[in-house]
Amino acid sequence: MDFGTDLAIERKIIVDSSVPEGVEQYTRGNDISPVTEIRISDKSGEIALGKPRGRYITVEMPSFSADYELLDGRLDILASEIRSLLPEEGTVLTVGLGNRDMTADALGPLFADSVFATRHISRELCESMGFHDLRSVASVSPGVLGRTGIESFEIIEGIAQKIKPSCIIAADALAALDIRRLGTTVQLSDTGISPGSGVGNRRMEISSKTLGIPVIAIGVPTVISAFTVARNILDEVASDTDISAAEKYKEYIVASREADLITKRSARLVSLAVNLALQPSLTVQELAVLCS
Repeated sequence: MDFGTDLAIERKIIVDSSVPEGVEQYTRGNDISPVTEIRISDKSGEIALGKPRGRYITVEMPSFSADYELLDGRLDILASEIRSLLPEEGTVLTVGLGNRDMTADALGPLFADSVFATRHISRELCESMGFHDLRSVASVSPGVLGRTGIESFEIIEGIAQKIKPSCIIAADALAALDIRRLGTTVQLSDTGISPGSGVGNRRMEISSKTLGIPVIAIGVPTVISAFTVARNILDEVASDTDISAAEKYKEYIVASREADLITKRSARLVSLAVNLALQPSLTVQELAVLCS
């Protein structure tokens, strides 16, 4: 089935309003940031949702374009969910996927810009600066194949072989089905990511299966297909002619007119949450200053 969405929670809704076999669902969080966790436990769950088995955590929030108050609990909830997926120790490599020159696809590179990289800081320097127990973190934005001539996977694989991280955190823009999810939803998963899969441009998979180390994927929906927008408006396709037109417009991707705000604020939120999850001894204010 062509789901047209990167979000496990939307795929589950498409398949069935109840929980399919091989899939478990849990809810937690608060009124500001409700959390839904979907766990795919076996092959039947993989087939039902078209996703590999693992954990998919969806954190819902007020729109980033209308509200940017992060200290109302949402940042702490997101950081806590990220922390639950992390190994307890070891270097973490953060990766910002996407195209910096395309607003709706720039979330990953902007995320990488604001990660607090510490791998190069010696213990002595940390102590002289008053920072203790800083976790080793490296950050990279590999760019896009059309510009570098190198798959993101190949760049990440080469870096991972050199610095041997205990975990990779990969951030990317996602595609959604429901227009209301643009800039209001963060998805975390422990199954890695296939860049471009939501918009029909799937690249080499970045996951524990291909790299041999845990890969945490973080994404925010910033685009939706033109066909999906039309389907949301019309509710159904009425004739063969309409189906042909629908197939044509699947090639178009639509972003919000506030895509710049959504992308920048989403990247800021995700980077701060990752920094907070990786460096629990530092406050949000300290991290904001260090990464400004």
